Amino acid sequence: MEAEKVLLALAVCSLLVILSKKLKQGLTKPELKLPPGPWTLPLLGSVHHLVSSQGGMYRAMSVLSEKHGPLMQLWLGEVPTVVASSPEAAREILKTSDLTFATRHLNATTRTATFDASDLVFAPYGDRWRQLRKICVLELLSVARVQALRRVREEEAALLVARIAASASSGEPVCLTRSIANFINDTIVRESIGARCKYQDEYLRAFDTLVRQTSSLTAADLFPSSRIMQALGAAPRNARVCRDEMERIIEQIIKERLEEKAAEKDDDGSEKAHGSGDFLDVMLRLQKQNGSITNRDILILLFDMFGAGSETSSTTLNWTMAELMRTPRVMAKAQAELRDAFQGKTSITEEDVAKLSYLKLVLKEALRLHCPLPLLLPRECRESCTVMGYDVPKGTAVLVNAWAICRDPKVWDRPEEFRPERFEADGAVDFKGTNYEFLPFGSGRRMCPGANLGIANMEVALASLLYHFDWKLPDGARAEDMDMSEAAGMVASKRAKLYLCPTVRVAPGPGPCSA
Repeated sequence: MEAEKVLLALAVCSLLVILSKKLKQGLTKPELKLPPGPWTLPLLGSVHHLVSSQGGMYRAMSVLSEKHGPLMQLWLGEVPTVVASSPEAAREILKTSDLTFATRHLNATTRTATFDASDLVFAPYGDRWRQLRKICVLELLSVARVQALRRVREEEAALLVARIAASASSGEPVCLTRSIANFINDTIVRESIGARCKYQDEYLRAFDTLVRQTSSLTAADLFPSSRIMQALGAAPRNARVCRDEMERIIEQIIKERLEEKAAEKDDDGSEKAHGSGDFLDVMLRLQKQNGSITNRDILILLFDMFGAGSETSSTTLNWTMAELMRTPRVMAKAQAELRDAFQGKTSITEEDVAKLSYLKLVLKEALRLHCPLPLLLPRECRESCTVMGYDVPKGTAVLVNAWAICRDPKVWDRPEEFRPERFEADGAVDFKGTNYEFLPFGSGRRMCPGANLGIANMEVALASLLYHFDWKLPDGARAEDMDMSEAAGMVASKRAKLYLCPTVRVAPGPGPCSA
C-alpha cells in the first residue's frame, strides 16, 4: 500500500513538472493561430472527449470535427495532435505538404515494437527509409513480383474452399473470421518464405499480443517527457517481450533458409536457383549482389511483410462477408456475376478474377465503409508550416481520419449504405492515393506499398467464397441483428466473430497439392 502511495506521489509530481513547463512555454512562445478544437482539461488535454464516446477514437474525432471543422487541434496529454477529416484537409497534408509530414509520429510502445522505428512502416523519413522502400517497391511488391506469386494465392484459396466444403455437410456454422484469418496468414507466409512455417502458431500468438499492446493510449503515450511515466508503463515492456519472440522466430527462418541453400549447391560449388520466387529468396539474392543489405534488414522487412499484410486484409474480407450477409441484393448480384462467368469450372484462377467487374466494386465499397486503418498511420510535422490557414508547429502529431472522410455525406450519397454501384457511377475513384475522398491505403510518400499484394490476396479468396457456396446466418438469426461494431485498436476489426452456415453450390475440384 505504501509503495502504491509513493508511486502515485511521484506520478503527480511528474505531471506538475510537465504542467509547469507548458506554462513557461506559453509565456515565452509567440501566439500561434492553431486549428480550432474542443475545450481541454489540465494535463489530460482532449483525452476525455475521446474515451467518453462509444466506438473507436476515429468515431469520436468524426463527431468533434462536425463542430470544430475539417482541421482540428487536439491535445492527447502533452502531445499536440492535428486531425484532418475532409478530402481538402487530407489533400493539403498528403499532397501539398507531403514532404513536411513525411515522417512518423511514434509513442514509446510503437517505437519498441518496431525495432526502435527501424522498419519500413515506422522508420523516420530519411536515407534508410528510402532504401527499404526502394527494395520493397522495385523487388518485393512490384506488379511483376505479385503476379509471379499467383500460384500461391490460388492454391491457398482452393485449400480454403476445400476445408469449408468438408465441414458444410455437418450443417454446423463455420467461424468464417477464423477461416479467413488462416487463409491470409498462410498466404502471406508462403509468399514471404515459400512454404508453411512450423513456428507460425508461436509467431501469431506473439503478434496478436503485440497488436493489443499498441492498440490503446497509455500514460506513457500521453506524457512522453515524463521519465516516471515511461518507467511505469507496462505496454512498452510487454511489446519488447513479444517483439523479441518474433525476432527469434524470423532469425531461425533465415538461418534455416541459408543452411538449405548451402546444402543445395552444385558439385562445382555454385548455388542452385531456389526457384520459389518468395520474398526471402529475393532479399538473399539482393544481399549477395549488394552488400549494403544486412541480415538485420532482411529480418525487419520480413517482420513488416508478416504483420502489415495479414491483419488489414483479413479484417477487410471479414467485413466484406458481413456486409454481403446484410445486403442480399449485393450478394446475389456478385454471385450471379461469378457463376455466369465460370459455368462448369471447379476452381478459380486469378486470370478468371481479372475478368470480373462487380466483385471489384464490392471490395472497394467494403474498403470505403470499413477502412482497415481508420486513422491511417500517424505522421509528424517535420517543420512548422501552415495548413488551411492554420499554424501547425514542428513536432505536432497528424492524423488523417479516413473513416470520417469515407462516410462524409458531403462527399458520398447515403454513405452508411453498402452500395458498390456508387463506384460504377464514378469509375475514376480508386484507392491509388490520388482520390482524397477514398484513402484506404493512404497517399503520398508514406502510402502503403503493398496495396497490389493485399488486393490480389483478397480478390481470389472472396471470389472463391462466393462462387462455391451459398451462405446463411445460423439458428435463424436476422441480418439486421448482426453485431457490426468495431473492436478497439489501430485496426478496425469486427468485434464479434462472423459465424455462417455454408451450402455447397459449386463443388470444388480435386484438392490442390499440399504446400
